[in-house]
Amino acid sequence: MAHWFHRNPLKATAPVSFNFYGVAGSPAANKICNDLRTTRARLLEMFTDVTCNPEIMKSATDAYFSLLQGFILSLDGTTQENKMRFIQNFKWTDTLQGNIPSAQQDAVFELVSMAFNVALWYTKFASRLAGKEKYAHIPRLITPAEKGQDLEPRAIDAYIIQCQAEAQEVTIARAIELKHNATLIAALAFETANFYQKADHTLNTLEPECSSKWRKYFQLKQHFYMAYAYCYHGQTLLASDKCGEAIRSLQEAEKCYSRAEALCKEYRQTKGPGTTAKPSEQLFFLKLGGLIKNTLDKCQRENGFIYFHKVPAEPPQLELKASYGLAEPVPFELPPLSEQCTAEVYATFDLTKGAKNDKAKPKEVEVKPMKEPDLKPQKDTGCVLS
Repeated sequence: MAHWFHRNPLKATAPVSFNFYGVAGSPAANKICNDLRTTRARLLEMFTDVTCNPEIMKSATDAYFSLLQGFILSLDGTTQENKMRFIQNFKWTDTLQGNIPSAQQDAVFELVSMAFNVALWYTKFASRLAGKEKYAHIPRLITPAEKGQDLEPRAIDAYIIQCQAEAQEVTIARAIELKHNATLIAALAFETANFYQKADHTLNTLEPECSSKWRKYFQLKQHFYMAYAYCYHGQTLLASDKCGEAIRSLQEAEKCYSRAEALCKEYRQTKGPGTTAKPSEQLFFLKLGGLIKNTLDKCQRENGFIYFHKVPAEPPQLELKASYGLAEPVPFELPPLSEQCTAEVYATFDLTKGAKNDKAKPKEVEVKPMKEPDLKPQKDTGCVLS
């Protein structure tokens, strides 16, 4: 199913040494700096490691964030800003703006940027997990996110809605596999289509060069699940001896499916960041086309032999509400502050001394794109879940 989902690229970042030799005034302070460097490097490695799983990712994330919070939280029991917060510059690219990095000398910027990447990794790994809790820290940024950047509200909202929609896709596939009743499947599909429509509308004021490809993906998925909703709603209508309305519902399903096929082609031809999904080549997509045709043929046959109902000019109104669907999201929590980060160690950082190499002109560090694993598509089995 790797080619069923569109994925924007991971954020890339410049290396950070955390070398504060003149500032770090004790062995314990130096150890914190060294551990920050190594835990950050390891976390970045996990983003592109094909063997990484959620347990490994959580361990690597906790190891880094528990230390990084020592540069953010107040450790002396006061409400004053942590004196180490603004000592280090961090550079990150944005998923919709190519390899052009933005930089802030702010540990909070590092926290929310890295947390964003962790959330994006989970969507790539499981297609259904993201952390809304980034909102708790984004308002603290001294420099607000500019239009089209990852931490800007429209992009964050779109990622969250996409995760909700794709989580519900799993529920639909499961309901079909277990042969649940058509009314439930229609309701789930209708809600999922609405998720994708909401995600598309979230991006409608974003610059087209950043969002066009992503929006095409949302649009094709919206029409695909509307086709599912009308198809299964038609089955419900037929079971209730409303054959004329059932035919009109199936005709609308056919129309939505054709539009989804056209949008798949437009999506592939639209330039933009991220992997290009191939939904129209997936068995899950193709099977729906056959199901719509066969169900419509059945309705028309029965209407010609049994019901003789008039087919309405307008499609039926879908006012469907699923009795269940999206699972409760797993709450994201930052790990506890590292035991290394004590008020005593914190006191040994002396910002007045500055780093020893401050006089040297800093080199402009290149931010290289993350080379993600090249995962070959597996044989599609029609989204059968174990």
